Amino acid sequence: MRAAIACSEQVRGTTSPNPPVGCVILDAEGNQVGQGATQPPGGSHAEVMALVDAGTKARGGTAVVTLEPCAHHGRTPPCTRALMAAGVARVVFAVADPNPDAAGGRTVLTEAGVTVESGLLADEVERGPLRAWLHYARTGRPHVTWKYAATLDGRVAAADGTSRWISSEESRAQVHDLRRRIDAIVAGRGTILADDSALTARGADGTTADRQPLRVVVGTGDLPEGARVLDDAAETLHLRTREPSDVLAALGERGVVDVLLEGGPTLAGAFVQAGAVDRVLAYVAPTLLGDGPVALGASGVSTITGAHRFRVEGVTMCGPDVRISAVPDRN
Repeated sequence: MRAAIACSEQVRGTTSPNPPVGCVILDAEGNQVGQGATQPPGGSHAEVMALVDAGTKARGGTAVVTLEPCAHHGRTPPCTRALMAAGVARVVFAVADPNPDAAGGRTVLTEAGVTVESGLLADEVERGPLRAWLHYARTGRPHVTWKYAATLDGRVAAADGTSRWISSEESRAQVHDLRRRIDAIVAGRGTILADDSALTARGADGTTADRQPLRVVVGTGDLPEGARVLDDAAETLHLRTREPSDVLAALGERGVVDVLLEGGPTLAGAFVQAGAVDRVLAYVAPTLLGDGPVALGASGVSTITGAHRFRVEGVTMCGPDVRISAVPDRN
């Protein structure tokens, strides 16, 4: 299953609005003989790619897949049909498909005499490449990760507004890799005016990556001519609104599943207050400033009992910085 998760990670950001699924095929003796991942929309699903890779060795074997095989005919035929035609004897999947149009694969396979097991490494799959798509399928809106870099005392810039560079080179490289794997980056018009941000994914040498997310600027005013966000490095969408619900509705209509929120404190505060932040990804640098803007603006909290509570799901080092991943605590 971890090999299947690795396959899905390789295609994250290229499959929306379809899920980035990974699949591994084992032969009858338990040897890995094939692997595959979801192709861009209109292309083959993970199970089909893995079965092609395995060929006749799949007969009597096992398919290990991160998501329950689909049972409906969309742009491509159902994966359940392909698995049965290949003679697969056993299917192990991590997470049930929450999409009512595609669900039911387990029942179809079981009725055809295929042994089906579920739940293997489900937690890892839920937190991995399928995180955003599962949220999108369950809630109907894009998944939002708010990313920011701050000092130990919570400052995102110095008193004079300078912020380059609070985070380390290692952290910045990791963020650019993340940008390359998501569907859209959202920032406020004020951030564009202040920093002339390009909102692109770039390599260590500064060159633009081979894949770029949709750049989304939120704000009612015009953008200045010559702004880097208006160049031809990537597509840019200017949404003349300040409402998170309007932003997410517009992006959902475009098939955007995975959103990285990189706006300033005001935009971040609005998304937090609206309950529209599904994960916080904080890069905390071992630096103190003592003054300057903080990471989060007004978010509707006036007393400690009204605080927005999050649960830390992971803490790792990224160069000298601490990387914290936290999700809303809805218990």
